Amino acid sequence: MGEDRKAAPAKSKGVLDFKMNTIEGKPQPLSTYKGKVLMIINTASECGFTPQYETLEKLYETYKDKGFCVLAFPANNFGHQEPSTNAEIKTFCSTKYHTTFDIFSKISVKGDDQHPLYKYLTKDSPFPGDVKWNFQKYLVDRSGKVAARFMSPVDPQGRRSDSKQTAFIHWIIPGVR
Repeated sequence: MGEDRKAAPAKSKGVLDFKMNTIEGKPQPLSTYKGKVLMIINTASECGFTPQYETLEKLYETYKDKGFCVLAFPANNFGHQEPSTNAEIKTFCSTKYHTTFDIFSKISVKGDDQHPLYKYLTKDSPFPGDVKWNFQKYLVDRSGKVAARFMSPVDPQGRRSDSKQTAFIHWIIPGVR
């Protein structure tokens, strides 16, 4: 986790300015997602919201051809619900939920060791505020600007009565109905 902390610029203008490590530990500049709509989520394998991996995968499969990507960032900040190693997380997600979207190395999303990406998301983005729990979601537009923030209970496919998340996806991805 410590190596990731050095990977962010001193003053970020958006999500695409950060470099993260993939779940395999390889550096990945988020600028490679330029022109894509992103959903950034802090995840955990032992959380009541963990089944959202399944609906996140369905959402990704539905919209990936229109430039939509899901970026999962495992974190052990809430109730120690992500005690696994990166290798164990990768196996869990691919085996149990058949995930094909991008999962990154485990990071911290709050506290003294908060990753710079999450410092940006919680302090400098248009939707500041602490991460409240696992599976909080940030929707990022094609230019790398945070367009919306959704709390953990919001279903990734917008099946709840407050389908704001789906409305934002439809707004950001032209042609989605």
